[in-house]
Amino acid sequence: MGCGVVADYGHLPAILDTSGLELAALFDPNPERLALVAGRHGNPPSFSEAEAFFDAGLDAVVISSPAPFHLENIRLAAAHRCHVLCEKPLAMDDVESEAAIEVMEAAGRMLFTGFVYRFSPVSLQIKKWIEEGVVGEIRSLRLIYLWDLHGQFEQNSAGEWIESPRWHGRMIEGGPMVDCGVHQIDLARWWLGDEVDRIVAHGAWVSNYEAPDHVYLHMDHRQGAHTMVEMSFTYGHTVKEPAPHFSYHLIGTGGVIRYDRDGYVLEARQGQGTIRVPGASEKNFHGMHGAFASALVTGDPGHLPLGRDGLIATQIARFATDQAIESRRRPSEL
Repeated sequence: MGCGVVADYGHLPAILDTSGLELAALFDPNPERLALVAGRHGNPPSFSEAEAFFDAGLDAVVISSPAPFHLENIRLAAAHRCHVLCEKPLAMDDVESEAAIEVMEAAGRMLFTGFVYRFSPVSLQIKKWIEEGVVGEIRSLRLIYLWDLHGQFEQNSAGEWIESPRWHGRMIEGGPMVDCGVHQIDLARWWLGDEVDRIVAHGAWVSNYEAPDHVYLHMDHRQGAHTMVEMSFTYGHTVKEPAPHFSYHLIGTGGVIRYDRDGYVLEARQGQGTIRVPGASEKNFHGMHGAFASALVTGDPGHLPLGRDGLIATQIARFATDQAIESRRRPSEL
């Protein structure tokens, strides 16, 4: 449901390539977009009316529509007794997210959040190293994604420079911590198997939105570890040749784990030496849909994030963003 960019490059190719899944139907209220995406992916039955879509006889639905429509889509899926894999955020706020979780529970169907970072070979290897104690007990996590969100400005068909609609939309929805930081928040909870009980956040404003475009989030976990997440949309957002930075650093009592997307470096350094393994992209749609196919057969979520995982990560991201806004100091106040 929803044939936007993420469905086109991520979900649909993975569904088509995954044993046990069949692309039974597509839905998008925009007929032109629907026809374009359907043509790229084998022309499955395609519908611009939701009820006709569900009449196609579905077992499960992947929801990749814009966030304001997630709850409506989830309610329809529950009414038609379909399992759901929903893109983040689960819904627009906590009330809607709780409603989404409750309606799926009442229907007796599974609800998963599309935190695709969990399924990267990098994330799975780090999870395995933590469970095996390769670098001892993890005490500190430093998760960073600094990028330009494809630039704040772009040229229109007339050659005029305008603000990018993508930039504007994501900043209005909450900025980088809400849009991207939820992945790192989820990874920290999942890797550690531990909840967050204290949050402190600060922001920086390079652009001029209410939400900060560069955010620093500090999370204390219940068992003593600390996670720092740094997210940016303005790291080179107006430069000709932007150079994004994406890395994970985990410090343990017996060593460190390091991942750098530049060169796909993944290593664990400890007293016996350095373990190096092949790195990979931070995303893996194929891995996520393989897990989804397995869950549909077995009922076991495996590593799939539940609906409540999506709610918790978004709660933390929104709280952090709101805290940064509330504590913002303007030059006139100094």
